[in-house]
Amino acid sequence: MFFVDVIELEGLGNRSYLAGGASAAVAVDPPRDVDQVLAAAARRGVRISHVVETHIHNDYVTGGLELARIAGAVYLVPAGAHVSFARTPVSDGDEVDVDPGSGLSLAAVATPGHTSHHTAYVLREAGRPVAAFTGGSLLIGTVGRPDLVEPRLTEQLARAQHASAHRLAEVLPDDTEVLPTHGFGSFCSSAQADGDSTTIGREKAANTALTADVETFVADLLAGLEDVPAYYAHMGPANAGGPDPVDMTPPAVADPQEIAARLAAGEWVVDLRSRIAFAEGHLAGSFNFEAEGKLATYLAWMIPWGKPVTLLAESAEQLAAGQRELVRVGIDRPASAATGDPATWLRDEESLASFPRATFADLAAQHEEEIVVLDVRRDSERAGGWIARSVHIPIHEVHRRLGDVPDGTVWVHCAGGMRAGIAASLLDAAGRRVVAVDDGFDAAADAGLSIVTS
Repeated sequence: MFFVDVIELEGLGNRSYLAGGASAAVAVDPPRDVDQVLAAAARRGVRISHVVETHIHNDYVTGGLELARIAGAVYLVPAGAHVSFARTPVSDGDEVDVDPGSGLSLAAVATPGHTSHHTAYVLREAGRPVAAFTGGSLLIGTVGRPDLVEPRLTEQLARAQHASAHRLAEVLPDDTEVLPTHGFGSFCSSAQADGDSTTIGREKAANTALTADVETFVADLLAGLEDVPAYYAHMGPANAGGPDPVDMTPPAVADPQEIAARLAAGEWVVDLRSRIAFAEGHLAGSFNFEAEGKLATYLAWMIPWGKPVTLLAESAEQLAAGQRELVRVGIDRPASAATGDPATWLRDEESLASFPRATFADLAAQHEEEIVVLDVRRDSERAGGWIARSVHIPIHEVHRRLGDVPDGTVWVHCAGGMRAGIAASLLDAAGRRVVAVDDGFDAAADAGLSIVTS
């Protein structure tokens, strides 16, 4: 009897897997913080015999090399991937025994498209396919992006995605479980996953890679691609070079004088508390990236790469969680940190800053003449409708385009509130009067605001 444990990486929108039998297991696309994979194996009472990568990842730093070292496991990496460390190259058709006593094996299937070397792995029990670890190829209702390698290869890889999806559908039974790495919020996916679980049979009926002809599929896929997070440029090289082990020890504690000095030096001081708590009271000049939000994705996307970051948190637990998220994307050691009541982060002569939060109904009732409505959603979200006369700057561009925000009190909104909170903190730090609209965008029309749809 086999098992598959899902290791959810919600902040990055990815999944990793531990799959095996009675005594041994394989880890698929493990995160940088490998302790949770080791803990999952310990709970199952199995050793990790193999660690496999479906591809060289562009959206996070892998823990595969370190996990294989710690577990004494065979490290399988697609043969076509150019890496500078020792590994066992795997090619199409290769098969390894994961847990011979349970009749479990793993077979490699070349599935180029997300990258040219992308490889899926089919878990077989007594020779029968039971699950396919599809990485960034066939996802739930969609496929992985083909534009993360080289712009000149994008169309070629999009066509390869279509062919790879069809290959999986042809060689695997309909009841084979499809277990992708991407698609749960990661920008490595061309669209959000359509559901939480799937099979080959369901994908045959619903995935456009399997229902549309190649020309239609490629045209639609390429038309829907949006901006790539800036930090992705650093992930591939880090993974190809062989990531260092992580250091999760707590950062040095910063006192109010040090925090003030770091702010004055132009370093990023990031408050991990909720956007509600931040709006009520925070250090002037600090930025708000909620630990419970997509901290790793948005902070890594927006911070100038390599700039020192100081973390502020309400507790040691929140700080540790934030630090864990950031090591997954290569932000390894915060320069310093502080926890507790924000009033204790102030120097004697300072006071906390604040700004109001509001709803779309509040915005509709606003009669102040000089206000700016700032929409920080993605292009695809805005295409579905926007508030008349609003200014559009996607969240990842706000920090570089503060000068493009017109004069007046800025009412900033997104689709639900999290990104509006980030943008409001950036504007507040720049000295702008700001109101964070913490509301679902569906409420805008209900509030009587004029929505443009074309």
